[in-house]
This record gives sequence, C-alpha cells and structure tokens, in this order.
Amino acid sequence: FYSFKTMDTPPNVFSGVTDRFGGVTVDGKQEATSLDHTLFKEKLQTSLDYWLKNKKRAIWFRIYKQQADWVPILAAAGFDFHHARTGVVVMYRWLPTDESVNLPHYAHTLVGVGGFVLNEKNEVLVVSDRHAIMANLWKLPGGYVEPNENLVDAVVREVAEETGVRTTFTSMICLRHSHNGNFGCSDIYIVMGLKPLNLDLTPCTREIERVRWMPLEEYFVNPEVLETNRLIARTYLENRKRGTDFTCATMVHQVLKKEYQLYYV
Repeated sequence: FYSFKTMDTPPNVFSGVTDRFGGVTVDGKQEATSLDHTLFKEKLQTSLDYWLKNKKRAIWFRIYKQQADWVPILAAAGFDFHHARTGVVVMYRWLPTDESVNLPHYAHTLVGVGGFVLNEKNEVLVVSDRHAIMANLWKLPGGYVEPNENLVDAVVREVAEETGVRTTFTSMICLRHSHNGNFGCSDIYIVMGLKPLNLDLTPCTREIERVRWMPLEEYFVNPEVLETNRLIARTYLENRKRGTDFTCATMVHQVLKKEYQLYYV
C-alpha cells in the first residue's frame, strides 16, 4: 500500500527509507547494534536535526530484541510506542508542530471465523470447547484468522483442526462486531456456510471437549445452543430458500496489482 524509497543521508544520520507521506523509517536490522549509549544519543540528535531541517513528518524506528536498549533512549527523545510483534517493537515521533498527529492506529480488531457445516441429513456440526466461558455450550467450530490468511481458508482450516471434518465454502452468512475483547481489541466474527467432504469426527483433544452432528430440529430447541447460533442457522436456511448467495470472488486491484477477495450478494 505504501511506496518507499531509500533516503540519501549524511554518514552521521541514521539511514532510512522515506514514504509518500514525508515520513522516515529506520530499520534496526540496517543499523549497527554496537553503538554505545552516548554515540547512539548523539547520532539520534543529529538525525532529528537533519529530519527537522528537511521537513520530515513521522519518524519510525523498528527495534529488534537485540537492540532493546535503544527503547529508553528513544523514549527520552520524545518517541512513543506504536505497535509490537514478537521480536520487534515500532516507536515513532511526530515532528511537525503546525499540524496535529494523524497517524493511523495499529491493528485494533481481531478477526475470527466460524463454520456452519450442514450435511445432507440436515445435521449441524457442533463443538463444545474444553476451555469455554460457559461449560457444556454447543457452538460452531472456528477460531482466529492467521496473518496473511484468507477468511475462507481460515474457516476451512479451523473446522478441520477442531473436528477432523474437511469442507468447502458455500456462502458467507453473517458477521458479529463487538468491543473490549482479547487484549482490549474489538472483535469481528464472520460465519461461513460450509459443505462437508467427510462425516467422521476426529476432535482436537487439546481444544475440544465434545463434537457431534446435531439434527437441525434439536439444534433449534437445545438449551445448550445460544439463540445467536440458532439465528445463524435460520438465516442460512432462509438464504438458501430464497436462492440468495453471499459469495466470494478473487479479484486483482487495478492500481496496486494486489490480489484480494471480494464478498458480495
């Protein structure tokens, strides 16, 4: 999405790449990790003076585990934390004083998927989590989407991992949006309709306490099935009755030339 180019800098200024917004990103992997604290502070101040003179805006530092001692120095120089992943933290400082900070927040929403798997006998695939919030509830198999994983691939993978049932995508059904979830993030849960390719059950004993094929008529009245899940089933059946298909197509962005998945009715 962003375009970067290497920035020509004096030897006593941190090398980096500039983006189209006038920012500079310094990657710790491209810098010597042996600078003592005094030299690092001096180089940082020289770099900040240079970037201010050249009217740069956001300055980003990607700091890896072996450079963890850079963090307090950058913090003392006005840098704040933007985000972190395993092995790396990104800190930033906004340089302009005549405009407010308009940097985007880092990823603040978790994405989960659930599979509504209905077989030819009108039985729904349901599971009961080993570490459930409430014991004995029957729910749809599913879990979180992995980085760089498409939604359909994620739900097919999760259903297979939890139950042993291999599936193919038929239709998106609905999504649920909530807040204040894990790690304080918002949460989007997307339910996909799936067709089973096998019926034998091999539950993941680490995560799943029980798994079964539940007849639809039982699913609609079982007190261990939440009303939201019954609504999902009714929605799926109503869409199928009407011939409504919430499908997925793979497209390529005309400008960015990147592949994406488009979901549409």
